[in-house]
Amino acid sequence: MPEPVVRLDAVSRRFGEITAVDNLSFEVHQGEIYGLVGPDGAGKTTTLRILCGLIEPTTGEAWVAGHNVHTDVEAVKDCIGYMAQRFGLYTDLTVAENMEFYADLFGVPVAERAELGRRLLHMTRMEPFQNRQAGRLSGGMKQKLALMCTLLHKPAVLFLDEPTNGVDPVSRRDFWTILYQLAQDGVTIVLTTAYLDEAERCGRLALIDRGRLVREDTPLGLRTKLGDRCYVLDCADRRRARALLEQQPGVASAEPFGASLHVFIDPSESVESLSERLAEAGIGHCQWSEVVPSLEDVFIALVKRSQEAA
Repeated sequence: MPEPVVRLDAVSRRFGEITAVDNLSFEVHQGEIYGLVGPDGAGKTTTLRILCGLIEPTTGEAWVAGHNVHTDVEAVKDCIGYMAQRFGLYTDLTVAENMEFYADLFGVPVAERAELGRRLLHMTRMEPFQNRQAGRLSGGMKQKLALMCTLLHKPAVLFLDEPTNGVDPVSRRDFWTILYQLAQDGVTIVLTTAYLDEAERCGRLALIDRGRLVREDTPLGLRTKLGDRCYVLDCADRRRARALLEQQPGVASAEPFGASLHVFIDPSESVESLSERLAEAGIGHCQWSEVVPSLEDVFIALVKRSQEAA
């Protein structure tokens, strides 16, 4: 297997007494879309900032495109593109003017700019808006403009921090179409996302909680290799049923899902036994249906396990 384009090796980052990233290791290969998923404060943004050379790890090492982010940070910055969470372009400049400004910053040769700009505008379907001020763009268009400016120097690796946060569903779909095209062209993409349906679109995911890697797999692998069985429980008193189930040693989690509960059960436990205990507590008419868990179900169950273990 070829060398990974992005690699973290036992990286930790502490801010005083707070550990934002805790002994984190993972690898990403060329053309892969790799997602970092976790609750707020899990260390996702700090991880990206370490990989971009913006902050140094307290311990451990990281490499991007063969360069050590600590000892060769300028070489790292030359081959990456980074989109932060906040829109950081100039709102009083037009789309075209922003692109020209960033082309100057990146040192893009003048002879290449017209063709490169044309291709980026076509890829993002932003041709009709190139003379509009950035401050008058919609949220989705602003993100497309930020991506175009990030791509002007043809980076080999893209780091995107919640790139579609607050963007409407149609613009999110368009944005992902662009990311797939970039990955097909060999660009390596590492992104964070708060949308679990969006995380399903990544090739692989790293679930992070309190700076630690909880689980890494494909979205399908995360949903099918958990070990516990997932059931939908319909009953007369959902609130009491949940409180009782959470006290059972064979129940990993019981979370509301619409008018039902999604319950993760250890293979050693049985729904018949749980139904008997619910009936003894006066909760009858229980109907269990085994299902393949959603990524949201897995996310909640694994984070809860991680927090209980800690």
